[in-house]
Amino acid sequence: MMVKNKKSPYISLSLTILLLFTQPLMATVYDLGSVNKRLIGKNTMHTVVKGDYFQQLAEQYNVGFLALLAANPQHDPFLLKIGAQLVIPSEMLLPFITRQGIVINLPELRLYYFSPQENKVHVFPVGIGRQGLSTPLTSTVIGEKRKDPIWRPTQAMQERHFAEHGKYLAKEVPAGPNNPFGKYALRLGTSEYLIHGSNQRFGIGMRASSGCIRMYDDDIKWLFDNVPLNTKVRVINQPVKMSYENGEKQLIEIHQPLTDLDVTKNNVILTKAMHRFVGSTREYWQQLLPIIEKPHGLVVELAK
Repeated sequence: MMVKNKKSPYISLSLTILLLFTQPLMATVYDLGSVNKRLIGKNTMHTVVKGDYFQQLAEQYNVGFLALLAANPQHDPFLLKIGAQLVIPSEMLLPFITRQGIVINLPELRLYYFSPQENKVHVFPVGIGRQGLSTPLTSTVIGEKRKDPIWRPTQAMQERHFAEHGKYLAKEVPAGPNNPFGKYALRLGTSEYLIHGSNQRFGIGMRASSGCIRMYDDDIKWLFDNVPLNTKVRVINQPVKMSYENGEKQLIEIHQPLTDLDVTKNNVILTKAMHRFVGSTREYWQQLLPIIEKPHGLVVELAK
């Protein structure tokens, strides 16, 4: 007599848990609260287990690779010690902008989407243009949506690739695993710049593209499905974010500035807005100087 091989419920549960931790999570969604509230999210701690490494953890928690690295500078990203405690940077201040449409703050490598129907914001890690090929600052709209986009390298890309490798790229790459755009793309206005997926896991939350904005496949699919054409898009450069939370707490968040966008470390200190916010309290500046020297991207409360 044949006996059917029934799957154990424990095996099914184990497979479900495994899938949860091997697939990137969807965007983190935060309630916005009042218009005066800018602090959202909360940092969590991760205890390192065997096999953990930064890229895997960045995907697991859907945070940027460089954000994870900056928040945990004392740890080797490829040789993590079992039992070590890592900060998952999921607490942040909203940029100083109108809460509308898509906002991409380049220094923090994050994309914010403000839901028009709900008082919520969706936050995604993104990859942006590398040094010398910066993602441009702009105010525009989603001008086009493409599923299974064809990748056609620009003439500048062809020339760079030839100079570096001695051969030209293919004139076009159809949809599929070799397409650098992934499965979905959103065009910024009528420009050559896109918000798109990727055929590589590495590079999200880093400066790695030729100027376009890269996202995890699940994240760009969500945007493609939920963000309509003509949604407003602003690409901004705010390495320092500040807030008087509840009228009493002084909070500040400092990211590594993008020097090729005419912002230097010295400018961070010398901005008038930052001087007004921090004031002349010596203890505050003593607290901030190490962070200005080596930004970690975490929200800090100024305290005497």
